[in-house]
Amino acid sequence: MEPQMIAANNISIQFSGEALFSDITFNLGDKDRVGLVGKNGAGKSTLLKVLAGLQEPTTGTLVMASGQTVGYLPQEMIPDSHRTVLDETLTAFTAIDKLEHELQLLNDKAATRTDYDSTEYQRLITRIADITEQVALLGGHRREEAASTILAGLGFHQQDLDRPLTVFSGGWQMRVELAKLLLQRPDFLLLDEPTNHLDLPAIEWLEGFLLSYPGAVVLVSHDRTFLDNITLRTIEITAGRIYDYKVPYSQYVVLMQERRASQMAQLTAQQRQIAQIEAFIERFRYKATKSRQVQSRIKMLDRMELVQVDEVSTESIHFAFPPAPPSGKTAVELQHLSKSFGTHTVLSDINLVIPAGSRSAFIGRNGEGKSTLARILVGDLADYEGTYRPGHNISIGYYAQNQAALLDPTKTVFETIDDIATGDIRTRLRSILASFLFTGDDLEKKVRVLSGGEKARLALAKLLLSPSNLLILDEPTNHLDIDSKDILKNALLQYTGTLIIVSHDRDFLQGLTDTLYEFRDGAIHEHRCDIMDFLDEQKLANKPTQTAAAVADEAPKQSQISRQQSKERERTLRKLKNAVEEAEKEIESLEEKVAAMDSRLATSPDTLQPDFYSEYDNLKKSLDQCMQRWEQASIDLEQFLQTASA
Repeated sequence: MEPQMIAANNISIQFSGEALFSDITFNLGDKDRVGLVGKNGAGKSTLLKVLAGLQEPTTGTLVMASGQTVGYLPQEMIPDSHRTVLDETLTAFTAIDKLEHELQLLNDKAATRTDYDSTEYQRLITRIADITEQVALLGGHRREEAASTILAGLGFHQQDLDRPLTVFSGGWQMRVELAKLLLQRPDFLLLDEPTNHLDLPAIEWLEGFLLSYPGAVVLVSHDRTFLDNITLRTIEITAGRIYDYKVPYSQYVVLMQERRASQMAQLTAQQRQIAQIEAFIERFRYKATKSRQVQSRIKMLDRMELVQVDEVSTESIHFAFPPAPPSGKTAVELQHLSKSFGTHTVLSDINLVIPAGSRSAFIGRNGEGKSTLARILVGDLADYEGTYRPGHNISIGYYAQNQAALLDPTKTVFETIDDIATGDIRTRLRSILASFLFTGDDLEKKVRVLSGGEKARLALAKLLLSPSNLLILDEPTNHLDIDSKDILKNALLQYTGTLIIVSHDRDFLQGLTDTLYEFRDGAIHEHRCDIMDFLDEQKLANKPTQTAAAVADEAPKQSQISRQQSKERERTLRKLKNAVEEAEKEIESLEEKVAAMDSRLATSPDTLQPDFYSEYDNLKKSLDQCMQRWEQASIDLEQFLQTASA
């Protein structure tokens, strides 16, 4: 089979006359593992839609071979199906139905042919073989088994498969859409925030699946660990351009920071070079003996392309939680607590004491009771059995999993905060909102027009309105980009009260909590360790496949090559800069000597010896030669900087 490829050539996208990105060009190979990154609004989701063929670029072309298949999972969608979970998942095999129908027709046609040596007959047999192979690869002969396996990996229980899809939440319905996509096994798998609706076990299962996936994978994700575990290539969209790095996300961050520092250094060097050239032109503009050099430098300035420095967003949330009021030694105490929904028991006879000042994470599969217990602790659920006693002087701050959805859509941003704020903090409402990037006209926006990320920021801002000594955060990182998650994590690290977090974000939890409470089969199991240690000990991750091992071997090699290339670039850059600086110093020295001799010529020409004129001519020749050497060195440096930044 021929290698698969998507070629994006000079792709541009414009909205209302504004360019989202311009003239970007790159190729995707059939084994690529790509993370697509950039700040919110840079165009990541739009580019995925272009690659999926769902949006036409304003200019440019997208080229792919005939017969290539592309699968796309959007960030959000509203499935509309009244089938059962299994029946809806089996609709993924519609393509196989068409292939099998075509195969039957071709077999019937072949049975009536006798021209076995003809070219047409050979094409017919080849097509039959190709379709047979495709049907086998897509699992056409074991559809229900393949569907059940993937659904189980994504967290569905066997008894769930015959339930109507409509009884499940939107997040679980998105898992079915993901399962359908994985069953279709397209040549290019495009996933926009696929972990948003998954719990930790499902995320780890998906990682194992993608590591051994036979086609290409392109991801948009705010989950740093997920990106690092899957991708080997990172494409950044920034300021309408792209930068393509052959490394996973964390290594890309280092190289991106080096690139921006290099751009600033290049810009500084170029500005200094321009100033020197302009000074030369101004000094010798009206001297006939320097006309050639002046014209040369004017042309040099005309040819020079200014170094472009990437736009770096300085907008980021910045805040600190208020100091926690003092409390007793215990934050939470549960005795024989049980909670059921109908006949389904979620929590069974739980006995638990959470000390004040501890930092805990609730982990486990969705539906095991993590959010249920969080709601009990904050008083949202009261119909449980057993006893719950909050500690002495405990005051709770709560961020619900659907906190953004709980905001009143008819209120403005400012009203949302102003209506619940009391006391002296009312004088600081605008500064609090500004720290979450709401300023000026943003304050009068209705909540209903805010993006998911904006609603999440507004909900976080509400936590700062009153001091608390027990923070309970249920999936606080949903809809936050990587930078915002890092800032929230740093604020929580400085928080002085008791912390309980419900989260499946491994990178966010790492180093933030000291105790894990694993929810499983109605019980809660305590683990005094970090999330990564827990995952290693429990061996939740799938065993590495051969493909995964090859991936693991390749990344360090690429990192080593990248470091060697970086060092070589630095050596070359230093050499070129030294050549320019040395020529500049020599020019300065020679010009001082020529100026001194010019002064002697002007004031006392009668006293000069014959060898003075010989020395004077040699000095001016040396100055001209040095000028030429400096000009060539400057051109070489300029060309290197332009090549390095391309």
